[in-house]
Amino acid sequence: MIDVLIIGSGGAGLTAALAAKEVGASVLVVGKSYPTNSQTSMAQGGMNAALGNAGEDHIALHVQDTIKSAHGLCDEDMVRQMCADAPKTIEWLESIGVPFSRLDNDKAGVETVAQRQMGGASAKRACYAQDYTGLKILHTLYDTCLKEKIDFLDEHYFLNLIVKDGIAKGATFLDIRTGEVKQINAKSIIIATGGYASLYHGFTTNAYGSTGDGVAAVLRAGGAVSDMEFIQFHPTALKHSSILISESARGEGGHLLNSEGERFVDELKPRDEVARAIFKELSEDKEVFLDVRHLGEDKLMELLPQEVALCKLHEHVDPAKELIPIKPVAHYSMGGIDVDYALEVTGIKGCFAVGECSNAKVHGANRLGGNSLLEITAFGRFAGENAYKHSIYASTKPDEGRQLQKDRAHIKNIYTQKASVNFYTQREQLGKLFYEKVGIIRENSQLSKALDEVIAMQVLSNKIGIQDKSATNNTNLIDFLEFSNALLLAPTIISAAIARDESRGAHYKVDFKEENEDFRKHIVLQWKRES
Repeated sequence: MIDVLIIGSGGAGLTAALAAKEVGASVLVVGKSYPTNSQTSMAQGGMNAALGNAGEDHIALHVQDTIKSAHGLCDEDMVRQMCADAPKTIEWLESIGVPFSRLDNDKAGVETVAQRQMGGASAKRACYAQDYTGLKILHTLYDTCLKEKIDFLDEHYFLNLIVKDGIAKGATFLDIRTGEVKQINAKSIIIATGGYASLYHGFTTNAYGSTGDGVAAVLRAGGAVSDMEFIQFHPTALKHSSILISESARGEGGHLLNSEGERFVDELKPRDEVARAIFKELSEDKEVFLDVRHLGEDKLMELLPQEVALCKLHEHVDPAKELIPIKPVAHYSMGGIDVDYALEVTGIKGCFAVGECSNAKVHGANRLGGNSLLEITAFGRFAGENAYKHSIYASTKPDEGRQLQKDRAHIKNIYTQKASVNFYTQREQLGKLFYEKVGIIRENSQLSKALDEVIAMQVLSNKIGIQDKSATNNTNLIDFLEFSNALLLAPTIISAAIARDESRGAHYKVDFKEENEDFRKHIVLQWKRES
């Protein structure tokens, strides 16, 4: 039996795998695609650590900035742990070969790592590798996993956790290549499946697959989720494609202009404030642009080569010479699987969660730019170590296979179900519905209408199915399963948003514009486990 089963092969999962392997665990990493295809590769701007390489900085300031950005809805002990771990996490990443951009300062090691400003930060704190930071980290982590001979199982879609007497015993997966439903037994499990911002289909920087698969599986298994209403909207996505333009573009000196040529907001305010300012301009029938022309072509190609390429490819705009049309879109899930101080899932022993799928209470109401890559690596190592500790004393008796039989029957039923309603159309409708009614600006009557529409979609679920009946490499089936998870999570987000009658960070209500101390708490949801 495997000591540590890791579900998700992005930055959080790979870091956890390396940490568990380092302390002696047998490890298997299972992903629905391939590691280098994960959402981590889209984190462009940088990773926070109070190194002080580009001016005075301290861990206490990093903690202070994180708490301020979170609007008090965070666990200060967890924030302190993450921020205090940041410098040694950068040191560890450098030791395995992450090619950070460097300063020419006659020093050595981490003291040469270049740092840039990000929104909401009181210092130049984000360590970066041009504007490919997440990609470089991800590739280095994967290379290191291969060197350490960690086992991978790719193209396996996570279906459900196997839980007995409140203890995780393994998980079930659909082998995408063969169509077979499999069971994997494990002493400990780490869920690192990413966030759920793809509920905003067509209005998100996330890949189609960020549908909260791990979050939904935990709910079905009797675990808790929390703060589901908090979704961060990134201020600068390309207008027509929703492709992310990194905050580093503003950190390096980019300006935000409206169609009248006016700067209307401090570009380095926290993301929630900048996104709302842009949304206000758009609601007044103005266009909004990112202007980096004054930086010059040489500097753009040195510091932001990916942004230049993305603008040319997707918007047919040369940032060195033209304004970049932008809009705010859904970017990051602050809420997710509720975990304790050891990152163990509330309600399920032996199951841990880390990364964007996990609510470790460090981002609160609004994530500080540069803290996502820090969380997946600093807490990824922590999760790997804690999962191994649990595995030492865990039972080695395998599960009898009841969940496996259930899931095999469920997949078989999907193939026989008539597809009188096109779920791809519903997926687009859900994305538009969420962006318009559960978006940057919220109002209770609109949220209630959104909930009614989602319930109506759920009622139609027995009329949706798949057109492709092939058993092997069936992407239609995977899309269906992802949409089913999105539809399951949608009411949890809307219900929590209705319940929170205040404005706090990324959750902004027009009728309740101030923070309310009565709501300085987490909204937790937990279902009774299915029998």
